[in-house]
Amino acid sequence: MPEHDVLVIGAGLAGQRAALAAAEEGASVGIISKVHPVRSHSNAAQGGINAALNPEDSWESHAFDTVKGSDYLGDQDAIEIMCREAPDELLHLEHIGVTFHRNEEGKMGTRAFGGASAARTYYVADITGQAILHVLYEQLMKHDEVHRYEEWFTTSLVQDDKGNVAGAITRNIRDGSMELFRAKAVILASGGNGQVYNPTTNALICTGDGIAMAYRLGAPLMDMEMVQYHPTTLQGNGLLITEGARGEGAHLYNANGERFMEKYAPNKMELASRDVVSRAEQTEINEGRGFPDGTVALDITVVPRKRIHEALREIVNVGRDFAGVDITTEPIHIKPGNHYVMGGVKTDTEGKTHIPGLYAAGEVACVSVHGGNRLGANSLLDTLIFGRRAGQDAAKRAHSIAQPAASETQLADEQAMIEGIIRRDKESGRRVSEVKAELGKIMDEHVAVFRDEAGLRVALEVVKELKEHAKNVYVDDKGTVFNQDVLGAIELQFMLENAEAIVISALERKESRGAQFRTDFPERNDEEWLKHITVATGGGGPELDYSEVTLTQWEPEERTY
Repeated sequence: MPEHDVLVIGAGLAGQRAALAAAEEGASVGIISKVHPVRSHSNAAQGGINAALNPEDSWESHAFDTVKGSDYLGDQDAIEIMCREAPDELLHLEHIGVTFHRNEEGKMGTRAFGGASAARTYYVADITGQAILHVLYEQLMKHDEVHRYEEWFTTSLVQDDKGNVAGAITRNIRDGSMELFRAKAVILASGGNGQVYNPTTNALICTGDGIAMAYRLGAPLMDMEMVQYHPTTLQGNGLLITEGARGEGAHLYNANGERFMEKYAPNKMELASRDVVSRAEQTEINEGRGFPDGTVALDITVVPRKRIHEALREIVNVGRDFAGVDITTEPIHIKPGNHYVMGGVKTDTEGKTHIPGLYAAGEVACVSVHGGNRLGANSLLDTLIFGRRAGQDAAKRAHSIAQPAASETQLADEQAMIEGIIRRDKESGRRVSEVKAELGKIMDEHVAVFRDEAGLRVALEVVKELKEHAKNVYVDDKGTVFNQDVLGAIELQFMLENAEAIVISALERKESRGAQFRTDFPERNDEEWLKHITVATGGGGPELDYSEVTLTQWEPEERTY
C-alpha cells in the first residue's frame, strides 16, 4: 500500500509544479495521472504566459488588468500575489530550460493578448503549454523522492475519523487493480470540466474529476457559473485557434465584410477581453450577420507569412488539417466555444480547501484570480504560482503531523462499485456516450454565451434526469486491461455533478457579469451581486451560499475596452 507525505492528483502544469515544490521542501511525493503526464491538457495551452517582466511594465498594471478582466469578481489579494510573483516564476522557467521566444535584441520577446494594457505575454511559438510541460517533467524525473504513478485513475478521496484527508482510492488502468494511497496531504490538480460541454476545446480527460471528488467530501465550490467561451474555435469540432493570432494582428469580420469589433470594443478591438469578444461574435451570428455555418471569419492573412510560420505554426496545421484552409492566404471560419471554467474548488492563496489536508491548484481550483472572466495567458501563470504555493504548504503540513489512518473499507466499496458497472447488461440502461452527448448538447444550447431563466431551467431538468440515467449506464468492455469504458461511466457521474453546480449557480446569479450574461438581467449589479456564489453538498442536494469578494486597491467601475 503506497504511502507518501504529499499525494498530487493530476500531472499537468499545476500538479508537476506542486510535486516539485513539495519535493524541494523535503517531502516524499506521489503524483498520479490518468494519462502519461506529458499528455495532460496543459499541452493545449498555445498562446503564452503573462508576467510584468519588462522594466517599463509593473505587476500593479498586470494586477489591475486581471481585476478588470475578472469584471471585479476576482479576489484582489490573490491577484496581487499571482502578478507580483509572476516575473520570478517566468525567470525560473527560463533558467530550467523553457526556450521562450527571443526578439531581435536577444531578449525574451512578448506578444499582445486580450484585455492587457501592455504586451506582457511570453511564449514559445504557439506551443507554450507543451514546452513548459516537458521541461517540468524533465525536472520531475530528477527527483528520486517523487514517485510517478502514470495511467492510474482516482475514483475517490479518503478521510480519517477526524475528517482529515488521508489519501485516495485509485485504479491501475493497465490491469484494473485497485489501490489505497495513503498521504498526509492531497493536492488536487486534475484540471477543468470542459467535457461537460460539446463541442469544447478541452481534451477528453477534462471531466471535472477533482471538482466532483472534493464536492462529495463537502468542500465548497465557487464561481461555478463562470464558464469561459473562447472567441476563436472551429465550428463542429471545437478545436482552438490561439488568441495569439489576434495578438499578432489578425482581424475579425462578419459575412458582410465588416470588422465588427469596432462597434463593441472601439479601443481594444479584437484584443478586448474574451467574454466581450465572444458576445460580440455571437451577437453578429444571432442577428444574421454571420456565415451560413453559424460562424464569423478570422483573417490572419494580414499577418506577414514569415511571422505566421514563426509564431503560429501549429494553427497553420490545424487550419489545413481540420478546416481545409490555408490561413496564410484566406480567412478561417470560427465561433465561440467552451474553453475554461473560472470556478472550481474554493481555496485560499496557499491552495487549502475547507477540508483539512486537502489542497487544490490550477483549473480545478478557484482562488479566485479569474473571477467572472479569465484573461488569456493568465491560466499557465495560475497553475504555476498556486501549484508551487500548494506544494510548499502541503509539505509543511506533512512535516508536522503523523500519517492519518485510512480505512480500507472504502477501497472495497469502490471495487464493488466498479464491479457493479461491469455487471450491467444492455437492458439495464443507456450507453455512456449517449448520456454524455445529450449533456454536452443541452449545456451548449442553454448555458453558453447567452443565458436566461427559461433555458437554464430546461438545462437543470435535463441534468437531473441524466443523473438518474447515469446510475444505470452499461459498458461493452468487461475486461480489466485499459478498460476505458468503465472509467467513462465514472467520469460521467463526475461531469453531471459539475453540470448541476454550473446550472444552479447560473440560475442564482441574477445579473450579467463576465462570462455570465443573462439576457433577462442584462446589467451588472454590484449592489446585490458583487459576491461569490458557493455550492456545497447538503442533506437534500446542493446548497447555495455566498462569499465576499476581497477588494484591496481597486474599486469596481464600468468595464470598457
